Amino acid sequence: MSKFDGSMLRALAMSGMVAAVASVAVLPQGVAMAQSAVVRGLPDFTDLVDQVGPSVVNIRTREKASERSANGMDEEMLEFFRRFGVPIPNMPRQQRPQRPQQEEEAQPRGVGSGFILTADGFVMTNAHVIDGADEVIVTLTDKREFKARVVGADKRTDVAVVKIDATGLPAVKVGDVSRLKVGEWVMAIGSPFGLENSVTAGIVSAKARDTGDYLPFIQTDVAINPGNSGGPLINMRGEVVGINSQIYSRSGGFMGISFAIPMDEAIRVSEQLRSSGRVTRGRIGVQIGNVSKDVAETIGLGKAQGALVTGVESGSPADKAGVEAGDIITRFDGKPIEKVADLPRLVGNTKPGTKSAISVFRRGSSRDLSITIAEIEPDNKPVAKAAEPKEEKPKASAAAQQLGLSVLELTDAQKKELKLKGGVAVASATDAAARAGLREGDVILSVANTEVASLKDFEAVVSKADKSKPLSVLYRRGEWAQYAVIRPLR
Repeated sequence: MSKFDGSMLRALAMSGMVAAVASVAVLPQGVAMAQSAVVRGLPDFTDLVDQVGPSVVNIRTREKASERSANGMDEEMLEFFRRFGVPIPNMPRQQRPQRPQQEEEAQPRGVGSGFILTADGFVMTNAHVIDGADEVIVTLTDKREFKARVVGADKRTDVAVVKIDATGLPAVKVGDVSRLKVGEWVMAIGSPFGLENSVTAGIVSAKARDTGDYLPFIQTDVAINPGNSGGPLINMRGEVVGINSQIYSRSGGFMGISFAIPMDEAIRVSEQLRSSGRVTRGRIGVQIGNVSKDVAETIGLGKAQGALVTGVESGSPADKAGVEAGDIITRFDGKPIEKVADLPRLVGNTKPGTKSAISVFRRGSSRDLSITIAEIEPDNKPVAKAAEPKEEKPKASAAAQQLGLSVLELTDAQKKELKLKGGVAVASATDAAARAGLREGDVILSVANTEVASLKDFEAVVSKADKSKPLSVLYRRGEWAQYAVIRPLR
């Protein structure tokens, strides 16, 4: 090959390289990102396992055999029922297996997981893992076993803390849940079906998933099974961001949907458990419900938001503050209530005795109220009876008939019994009123954002209402108040 031919070939080769570089430079951004993702490949969890694995523990519980055998089922079956919230059936006594007297000692009850929260021996797990246990045994990855002392457990959040007598333990790093993103890779370590230190991985499917009153769960597709309960959910930085707690399943096994308690919520609970052995929560004494889009539009709220007050406990902080059934609580301490589940979380996390500000939407306008938070307690108050119509002829004016309503004045006795200042009792509901859900015995409190204290008020409001448009009606049924939207026939 001549020198000329060689130089020509080198020139052609160089031009080809330039062209190749140029072609890469003009690739669409999405293609370039896809190629980059292919180069990176799937994540490697080996370093995370080495880093966090020693902090994960196995938890075994024991209880007296006489208690354990009350339902006549073996422990794996009982754990299945407890783990997934299925009612435990009662087995007829004659079908229960008989055990020798010598077995009436502490016997194995269940297996779960946990992780070391502090180097001096505080371990976090689920409340349902240790519930009812007479003994809690914690096993470390180096095979050391400790009998643990239960510091405290909170069933509402399913968080528990136990203590073992050890020091210099490898504690986990707690991550920032607010930085967690949907689609992010996460890993779990636990003891599914007793298989210690099993590692599974997946991605975050959703955040703030509403499956409980006090917890916005992290949803993942990480494989979680009985025995994983109480184990850590770990991000790619080796930080614990949640406690694996629940799964959705129709078969009892993993079906691709699992839930973890956010670590910020769990830490808040654990701090109270460690300081006092119990969790103190605030309450204001209201029953609440959702605000539908139809109701929001017809009462002038705009969008569906807030928590509809369906009932106010007599003598409660809400009652003293002037909150009424039918109010929609839209803000608490300056924080917006976007959905009904936001309110109990915000109130529950407020220290009892604190004075807080709430905003309520009532009959077309907003108002601010001051309320003193009380401590949560069991609510065993009896349900009030629905109003019964008086023995008089129901009132059904032409305007009311168009709505399908016949109503009665409330007696003084009925007002006293229901603790109402006024209202009218529904004697019958047909046509549009029946379609809206109203029925005999309901008590109408307001119509079209106007309070109805008597039969006269009801007639005045209904006669002026535009029957061609949806009409909002606030009514009381038993102890609860709610809205109905009466729609005209088109």
